[in-house]
Amino acid sequence: MTDHRRLPCRTEFTFWRPVGVRWGDMDALGHVNNTLYLQYLESARIGYFEAIGWGMDRFSAEGRGPVVASQTFHYRRQVAYPAALEVGVVCGEIRQRSFNLEYGVFHAGTEDLVGNGSTVIAWMDLAAGRAVELPEEIRRCLERSRGAPPAPSP
Repeated sequence: MTDHRRLPCRTEFTFWRPVGVRWGDMDALGHVNNTLYLQYLESARIGYFEAIGWGMDRFSAEGRGPVVASQTFHYRRQVAYPAALEVGVVCGEIRQRSFNLEYGVFHAGTEDLVGNGSTVIAWMDLAAGRAVELPEEIRRCLERSRGAPPAPSP
């Protein structure tokens, strides 16, 4: 799904996070401000991590964990208040020190794609400030999440 010219389908995603568009999400042009989509992805990403069993407090204690290295988003349609959206998440490529999460943002319950993007997540030694090899436990967890949908978050 990393070819962003190809539009993703709902069936490609294993985790879903509902997002309600708020009045304050809109900008002076009357549509959702472009920066808000990154917040929607962040909310879905944290929900995905929780659904596969990754409590963020664990990483603080271990001193190693997931850090966003880069992020892209392709805007496909304008959205305005009121709107109900759903953000789909799936783990894409898994590398030695990082992995990709792919996203699709859809109008709730439809194939109407609002936008799609990806995030490269590096596994970091937080004290040293550098990427380290993904622990085998984390790699296995990511691989499992690709095949079977994690439980949706509330």
